Amino acid sequence: MVKVVKFHETGGPEVLKFEDTEVGEPGEGELRVKVEAIGLNRAEAMFRSGAYLEDPKLPAGLGYEGAGIVDAVGDGVEGIAEGDAVSVIPAFSMNDYSFYAERAIVPAHAVTPRPKGLDAIQASAVWMPYLTAFGALIEIGGLSQGEAVLIPAASSSVGLAAIDIANSVGATSIAATRTSAKADDLKAAGAAHVIATEEQDMPAEVMRITNDAGARMVFDPVAGPGVKTLTEAMAKGGTLFVYGALSGEPTPFPLITGMNKALTMRGYTLFEIIGDGQRFARGKRFVTEGLESGDLKPTVARTFAFNEMVEAHKYMESNQQFGKIVVTVP
Repeated sequence: MVKVVKFHETGGPEVLKFEDTEVGEPGEGELRVKVEAIGLNRAEAMFRSGAYLEDPKLPAGLGYEGAGIVDAVGDGVEGIAEGDAVSVIPAFSMNDYSFYAERAIVPAHAVTPRPKGLDAIQASAVWMPYLTAFGALIEIGGLSQGEAVLIPAASSSVGLAAIDIANSVGATSIAATRTSAKADDLKAAGAAHVIATEEQDMPAEVMRITNDAGARMVFDPVAGPGVKTLTEAMAKGGTLFVYGALSGEPTPFPLITGMNKALTMRGYTLFEIIGDGQRFARGKRFVTEGLESGDLKPTVARTFAFNEMVEAHKYMESNQQFGKIVVTVP
C-alpha cells in the first residue's frame, strides 16, 4: 500500500485527502515510478476546483510532473530500465494518470531521463515551464534575435522560463509584474526590463523600451479584460498567446486595436506541443541543450513535504511564489 492524494469533490485545497491504495503493476507502455519530488502547477489547482480544461472524474487523483526512480517497466517499453532516474513530463490527462503519490504508474511516453546535473527537486521544475514557453515563443512564434516579448505574471515558473528562453535567442525580455516588490528578483533572473503594471503606464514603457516598435509577442497567463492594455503595447502584426485564465473574467478581443495593428490573439496550451511527436522531440532537445549550456536555469520557489500538500496548494494560490513550488516525497 502507498499513500496517494485524491479529492472526492471539487473545491479549495482542503478537499485534497490522503488515501492508502495498491498501485499495482504497469501495463503495456507504462512505467511505475518511486516518486521523489512533485512539481506543482496551476493546472492542478484548476483541476481540483473544477475550472480546468477537462472536468475531473471523481474521485480523482491529480499531478503530472515530477521526478523519481523507475521501479517497474511494462511490456513494450524501450530505452528505460528499472533503476533509472527520470523526470515525468505533463503529457497525459489527470483523469487517466496521477502523480501525487509515493509511487505512481505513468505512460512511458511522458518519461524522460533526468537532466544531467539536476537533483530530483530541480528536475521537477523543468518540463512544464520550459516546454510551455518553448512551444509558444520558439516552435509556434519563431521568436528571434532583437525582437521584444512581453511576459505578464513573469515571476511564475513559466514566466521565468520565458525570460530564459527569450534571452537564449537574443530577444528582449520585458517582464511585467503587478508591483515593484519582485522587480529586483526578476532582474536578477535575467529580465532585460521590468514593468510594475500598477505603478507604471505599461504600454508607454514598452514603447519606450522598443523605440516605439512595440512587442512582437505577448505571452499571457492572465487573460480577462487586461488583454486590451497588452495589445496597446504590441507591434504591428504581433501575436498575443493566451495560455492561462488567472483573471477568471471574460476575455474580449480588442477589435479596433487588433484591426489597426493586424494582431493575432490565440489560445495556447502545452498539449499543442506534446500532442505532436516531432514538436515534442524538438522541445525536449531544446530544453536539454539549454540546461546543459546553462542558458536555462530552473527556479525553485519553495519546497514542501508530501504531508503538507494542502499547505502547498494554499501557498500556490497565494501568488507569493517566485518560481516553481516542489513537494518532496519520502
